[in-house]
Amino acid sequence: MADTAHKVMAEAIGKIVLVKLRDGKVRGRLKTFDMHLNIVLEDAEEVREDQTRPLGTILIRGDGVVFVSPVEV
Repeated sequence: MADTAHKVMAEAIGKIVLVKLRDGKVRGRLKTFDMHLNIVLEDAEEVREDQTRPLGTILIRGDGVVFVSPVEV
């Protein structure tokens, strides 16, 4: 992972992020990540149009991640 991308992700730890996956979107508090973009989110929820579904703590495999974006609260 490039140094800049690693820095941006590291600064997002503890903050709410939106993770776009190949087959949907998930939002939650970023707990940790690794160089493969495997991500652990706490208080996660699946986001579909105007609906959300609570998921709790989840692990997202990096190969399914399209992008990660901080969410303004």
